[in-house]
Amino acid sequence: MTALPSPATRTAPAAPASAPAFAVISGAQVQRALAGRERQIVELVEATYRLHGAGDTVNPPSYFLRFPDRPTARIIALPASLGGPLRVDGLKWISSFPGNVTEGLPRASAVLVLNDHDTGYPFAVLESSVISATRTAASAALAADRLSRGRARPARIGFVGTGLIARYIHTFLAATGWEFDTVGVHDVSADSTAGFCGYLRQDGTPGRTAPITVHDSAEKLIRSSDLVVFATVAGAPHVTDPAWFAHNPLVLHVSLRDLAPEILLASANIVDDVEHCLKADTSPHLAEQLTGSRDFLDGTLDDVMSGRVTPPADRPVIFSPFGLGVLDLAVGKYVYDEVARTGELHVIDDFFHDLRRYG
Repeated sequence: MTALPSPATRTAPAAPASAPAFAVISGAQVQRALAGRERQIVELVEATYRLHGAGDTVNPPSYFLRFPDRPTARIIALPASLGGPLRVDGLKWISSFPGNVTEGLPRASAVLVLNDHDTGYPFAVLESSVISATRTAASAALAADRLSRGRARPARIGFVGTGLIARYIHTFLAATGWEFDTVGVHDVSADSTAGFCGYLRQDGTPGRTAPITVHDSAEKLIRSSDLVVFATVAGAPHVTDPAWFAHNPLVLHVSLRDLAPEILLASANIVDDVEHCLKADTSPHLAEQLTGSRDFLDGTLDDVMSGRVTPPADRPVIFSPFGLGVLDLAVGKYVYDEVARTGELHVIDDFFHDLRRYG
């Protein structure tokens, strides 16, 4: 028989774990927490990419929920776990319904669930369309900076697609020190073009006073831009001629499906994560299917930041970010901490009700 430890050496039973409080954070609170924090968020995104590159994250494949009766629509689940100092798990649930635009609604809507690292209990749900746009824009601004360091800094920017994501990307570029001699705009929607131009003409933010040119074709915009931003809802490539990129621009291919594989094969290609980006018929995925190889990829943004890859100056450089759930977690936790710091968390009392195993 195994002897029991004496009372003096017995370990006191651990206190039972308690479920965390559960809070709901609205879109208005998210915007207040992020307003004017563009530089901090870019730094946060950079740190998160480094954690991801070091293997201190879990970022499974995204899951696409599609609908036979609504072929253009989808809802995507992005589960993720972030290590480092934040130590948070969670899920972004984001819908993309392009038909909303004709009804006056944004295409995308989203929520983000944050889970406690130790118990797994969700402790917050946040309106996440703003968080998603913010992390996308911060990633694009970071890439623009890092990928342009070995070439003349782009002074002519062009936007193909002029929705909310384009606006956020321009805001982040302007807030992180970018100034442009010209701004080109192209969109198949005249209303979107007019709205984006109105935003660009607003006063008070550096970088918004450059001359604006509305182009009637993507070709004209691309040929006249050193930095090209694709932020469309395209489901298949519509830009097919590599000759349009003969001046070797830097391309932020945020919408992922605008460029024909032949353009990528004539360019240097940087992604955020190889496995994530080469799926779901993205342009890099189509390039892989065409060639049967991934040799056209030069590396990841973390490779560039760490000095393992140097983007060339004598070819177009294309950044294709699939979008990582760990970025949403990092920005979402930043928002949660900021709202908690101000004492404005809206806590749902007794959200978790029956916590006793046997009643």
